[in-house]
Amino acid sequence: MPARRVTATIALAALASLLAVNAARADGPAISTPGTPTVVVNEPHQLTLSWAPSAWVEPGVEQPINYEVQVPLGPNTYRFLGSTTDTTITLTDLAPGTTYRIAIAARALGGYSDTSPATTVRTASGRATVSYLNLDWSATNNQIQHLLKVTNTGTGPLDLSTVQVRYHLRFEGGNTSLVPNCDWAALGCDRIQQTVQFFVPPGGPPGGMTTPAPPYPAPGTPVPGWVELTFTDGTLAPGQSTGPIQLRHHRHSWSTIDERDDPSWLAATGQWTENDRITLDVDGVREFGDTIS
Repeated sequence: MPARRVTATIALAALASLLAVNAARADGPAISTPGTPTVVVNEPHQLTLSWAPSAWVEPGVEQPINYEVQVPLGPNTYRFLGSTTDTTITLTDLAPGTTYRIAIAARALGGYSDTSPATTVRTASGRATVSYLNLDWSATNNQIQHLLKVTNTGTGPLDLSTVQVRYHLRFEGGNTSLVPNCDWAALGCDRIQQTVQFFVPPGGPPGGMTTPAPPYPAPGTPVPGWVELTFTDGTLAPGQSTGPIQLRHHRHSWSTIDERDDPSWLAATGQWTENDRITLDVDGVREFGDTIS
C-alpha cells in the first residue's frame, strides 16, 4: 500500500477513535469512577488512603489520570486536600481528632470521572481535645452559653499556658460587638483569658468616603471571627481535664444573636460531645478541630 494511503488510514482510525471517545463523553464521564477511599494509616497529623483505580471508558487515546482528594461541601463545592497519579496518598495537613468526609475524583487531559462515594473518618487524637455542652436551647436569643472542657489525650504533661482554644462564629449584619464572660470554671475563671477576634471582608466604607479608612463589610455581610480562650498557668497529666468552663457571651446592646451559622455551634442535646468545629492549638500546632471538615 502506498505510504500516503497508509498514513491516511492511520489518521482515519485515530479520528474514529476520537469520535468514539467524544460520543462516550457526550453520554457521561470519559473516565470511570474511582473506588471509595479506604484508610490505611490513621495517626495524629497523618492519614494514608488508598482506592481502586479508574479507567478510560473508551480505550485508545488514554492520557495519564490524576486523582484529586476532596472533602465534599455541597453541590459542585469541595475542599481540595491533595492530588496524585498513584492510587494511594498520605495527607499530613489534617487536624487530629476531627471527622472528615473524603472522596476521590479522577481528572485527565480531555476527561474526568464522577466523584467516588465518600468515606467518613475521624483522625486519631492529638495532644488534647475539646468537649462541648451547649447550655442554650434557643439559637436566636441574646446570649451564647456553653460549657467547654480541655482534656490531655497525649502521653506527656500538657502545659495549659501553651494552649489556645477558639470558638468560631460569624457576626451577622457586620455587628462585631461581643462581650465574653466566664461565669464559672472548675480551675477558676481568674486563670482564663478570652479575646474576641474578627476579620472584616474587603470592601469600601459606607457613604462613599474616599479618604483612607479601615475596611468595612457590605451591609448584611456576616463577619467571621472567634472567641479565643487561653490559660495563665496549669498543667494537665495524661487523661486529665480542666473540668467544666462555663462561658457566656452577649453584645453590648444585648441584641439578638443568631448562632445557627456559627461554625462551632452545635444544637443543644443535653450531652457532652467532642466538638471538632472548635479548634485547639498547642504551641501554635493544630491538635484538634477544623472548621471546614
